[in-house]
Amino acid sequence: MPLGLGRRKKASPLVENEEAEPIRAGLNVPGMDGLDGGVVGLGEGATSEGLPPPPSSMRPRLIFHTQLAHGSPTGRIEGFSNVRELYAKIGEAFGIPSSEVMFCTLNTHKVDMDKLLGGQIGLEDFIFAHIKGQKKEIDVFKGEDALGLTITDNGAGYAFIKRIREGSVIHQIQVINVGDMIESINGHRLIGCRHYEVAKMLKELPKGKEFTIKLVEPLKAFDMISQRSGGSRSASGVQLGTGRGTLRLRSKGPATVEELPSAFEEKAIEKVDDLLESYMGIRDSELAATMVELGKDKKNPDEFAEALDETLGDFAFPDEFVFDVWGAIGDAKVGRV
Repeated sequence: MPLGLGRRKKASPLVENEEAEPIRAGLNVPGMDGLDGGVVGLGEGATSEGLPPPPSSMRPRLIFHTQLAHGSPTGRIEGFSNVRELYAKIGEAFGIPSSEVMFCTLNTHKVDMDKLLGGQIGLEDFIFAHIKGQKKEIDVFKGEDALGLTITDNGAGYAFIKRIREGSVIHQIQVINVGDMIESINGHRLIGCRHYEVAKMLKELPKGKEFTIKLVEPLKAFDMISQRSGGSRSASGVQLGTGRGTLRLRSKGPATVEELPSAFEEKAIEKVDDLLESYMGIRDSELAATMVELGKDKKNPDEFAEALDETLGDFAFPDEFVFDVWGAIGDAKVGRV
């Protein structure tokens, strides 16, 4: 069956072996309905129905507690509508520039990539902000095609290391750690670049040659010094919230209060995330969730392909990938694993 051929953009795969995973942005709450046991999404712009967000006076007041991960008093933040504003509020709370915030984790001060603030924030989650620490410049010999890195970004211009594959080129360099922000490669400044751009650059570095990478590690508390984590995947799936509801981050659209993902959606998201890694070398549970949301009510793969074009056209997904994603969604619907 054709998959929108002639409608869909064609492009070479972003990455082959290097991986990337973005953190979604945006935090606008359109209404009060469904806060108990629901999810609040983060985003910018109009609602999916085309309505503008309501004035701030009509939105629920969501207050989050936060600390700096290396140690600080507890602050209270509210009134942010996207990730950049979240970082600005954290900066205001602790008297630091917002540009110092590298990323946030939920309910732990440790550099735990399973607890990374990504697509969702539980309404009762505690936010720990990791700020810039020591700078490092390392010469790396690329002896294999893949360096063994998974790259993510914070939604505000910083790409950093989410996972280091055991036994890989980078795993053998002890000074490179999960959580390190990638500032430049061979003098090319990467501040403001997306995760897939950084991963593509790493993939395209010639094998058998040395390159120079500049990193910034998160400022560590005493009990975090010398800690190294492989950043393994969470066994609990994509749901991060631990409170009554979850604040869902979106790259587009306002915040929404939604039902928690169904068992079907959780299985489908996991399968689509695996396909993203297999085809494109990236992991992104929020992108996978968006694809499942787009595909769950479509009647055939052509309709699904058109929906992907409209919403995620910049990714230029290969047709065979779209067909496999359609199949994965269908398998999850009928309970096939």
